[in-house]
Amino acid sequence: MIDTDAMDLLEMPGDWRRALCVVAHPDDLEYGCAAAVAAWTDEGKEVAYVLATRGEAGIDTLAPDVCGPLREREQRDSAAVVGVETVEFLDHRDGVIEYGLGLRRDVAAAIRRHRPELVITLNHRDTWGGGPGAPWNTPDHLAVGRATLDAAADAGNRWIFPELTEEGLEPWNGVRWVAVAASGTPTHAVDAGPGLDRAIRSLLCHRAYIEALTDEDPEEYVRTFLTTATSRASDRFGGRPAVTFELFGR
Repeated sequence: MIDTDAMDLLEMPGDWRRALCVVAHPDDLEYGCAAAVAAWTDEGKEVAYVLATRGEAGIDTLAPDVCGPLREREQRDSAAVVGVETVEFLDHRDGVIEYGLGLRRDVAAAIRRHRPELVITLNHRDTWGGGPGAPWNTPDHLAVGRATLDAAADAGNRWIFPELTEEGLEPWNGVRWVAVAASGTPTHAVDAGPGLDRAIRSLLCHRAYIEALTDEDPEEYVRTFLTTATSRASDRFGGRPAVTFELFGR
């Protein structure tokens, strides 16, 4: 068996123009890969965000009808910090997203709309990491991650969800890679250094959520979290802070 933890991380491919990030909740990308997004937009690449929910069930002290619009605003502000102008919401229910044809169809439609070469999603496996005692992942992340992997193929087949073609969304076979952020078995990485400060500011835009999550000072919490997260794989990436991905080719 190959010990993937001992293997050097490869540079993420750079020969693409458009990426689409598909995740479950506001803040998923900011905890996962905003530093990479900042680096990509600096290079003139187009990156769009699609979120399955508005995160309306994420703050215990706020009713969903209040929380959803608040978290949507935080997400749009957060995306702008790293150069992302397009943020869309699919309006699945936070906390009870179901993997199935409806979710696959919605993600496939988004891929057809945006026509990316690179699709990014979040860890779709049962745990965060594979070792003993690894924290359990949430059903929303599992459902959206798996649906995104499947929808990358669905988007190119006109006979799967033919109603999308009738709606003017032609098949798109241009997805070359699907990259999974926060995977326990990463294969590739992006240097987090140039975009790290913007990634910190981007995550800080989710202030209402962070203040409900921790009693720590938000700025100290965010800086410590992202600095620690991006340093974990640095020994496998030439000593550089890394945003890591498990890359699947198509």
